[in-house]
Amino acid sequence: MVGVVAGGATFAVGGYVKLSGNVRHEQVTKQELGPRPAKISKALNVLVVGSDQRDGANAKYGKVPGERTDTIILTHISPARDGALLISFPRDSLVQLPACPAKGGLPGQQAHVGMINESFNFGGMACTWRTIESLTGIHIDHFVKVDFTGFKAMVNALDGVPVCLSEPVDDKKALLKLPAGRQLLDGEKALGYVRARYKFGDGSDIGRIQRQQMFLASMAKQAMSGETLTNPQKLFHFLDAATRSITTDPELTMGVLKDLVTSAEGITAGQIRFVTTPWRYSVTNPGRVEWVHPQADRLFKMVAADRISKNVKTGEQKIPKSQIHIVVQNGSGRQGLGGEVAAELEQRGYHIVKIVAARKPYARTVIKYSPNGKSRAPRLFRELKKTTSHPVENAQTQTLVLVLGADWQGMKPPRTLDDVEGFDATQDSCTAS
Repeated sequence: MVGVVAGGATFAVGGYVKLSGNVRHEQVTKQELGPRPAKISKALNVLVVGSDQRDGANAKYGKVPGERTDTIILTHISPARDGALLISFPRDSLVQLPACPAKGGLPGQQAHVGMINESFNFGGMACTWRTIESLTGIHIDHFVKVDFTGFKAMVNALDGVPVCLSEPVDDKKALLKLPAGRQLLDGEKALGYVRARYKFGDGSDIGRIQRQQMFLASMAKQAMSGETLTNPQKLFHFLDAATRSITTDPELTMGVLKDLVTSAEGITAGQIRFVTTPWRYSVTNPGRVEWVHPQADRLFKMVAADRISKNVKTGEQKIPKSQIHIVVQNGSGRQGLGGEVAAELEQRGYHIVKIVAARKPYARTVIKYSPNGKSRAPRLFRELKKTTSHPVENAQTQTLVLVLGADWQGMKPPRTLDDVEGFDATQDSCTAS
């Protein structure tokens, strides 16, 4: 929304007043938020949630009482308004939830370990805000809530959003049936696409997050395209649908949005980046995920201090870590080191092919790569504290071989956004397929 409004922030007074009147507001008090993280940069942090409320026009998606957060995203906009980072929090995350007071017929929440989306059901928007601040240490400035109907309206106002599917899908629970290949989704199908879970991949919430991020990237490009920005009627139709679709805190007014988007006028798709909180599947609670520490903590600290803006705005395309395949060979003489290193590499997003013992001891750690794997080696190389690299000219594979030597000193802590797995909005489900 920020990107598209930047192209049309100079509406007539009548249009501006209409858009202002569309937005619903919900008060969140200081008392409800409790002790808060200090704000240590001039960046703007906006908590975005997708509500699965099933009453009214949403009743056809199942008669389930209350509201839960199908989607939780923290949007970090750099102080210079030249880049945005969207951090997704898996709804299946088991985390330490804070105590929240009862409000508006909601029972409130006792402090306990539970799924992150419980906070919304028991304590509403204020409790979700408090939960994310307590878990991340990031000061949140505003919130935006979007429900099913509002999401569909925004997609329809863009005349649909393109996606690509590698195989057909038939998910009755999400009311979604689509063939394989490239297609343009209207609002109803788009909602099914971002909600679908059990008929895609391994049926996990992680896979759904990846599809949601890819869809948002495609939607951003559609909204920021010349077809939208140069067509006043279509642009206003989209902004009208968008403002009707959201609920915000009273301080996030159209005036604030206008100032924000005016300063962000030069933002491009390459400056909008998506990441997911570092995670792993829970061993003790099947079907749930746990955050990986200290990687998650480092990400949150970088965001809180805005140590990522110079990386957010590069738009540089990189091979995703998930596409970098690694064979780990333990030649260090330290039993079990291969498994430990492989686990950390997996947590950072790399794909581990196998773990084997080296045929001989190695004094030095080395990365072996073929000409086809040359472009993949540098990303791994700069994450290791001490290593050398060795090209294998007669090999053909893109797979890297990491040989652990006696000098193994571990991996460097993530210092920039480049060390966190993610992608920018120039990619989507079609460019990534």
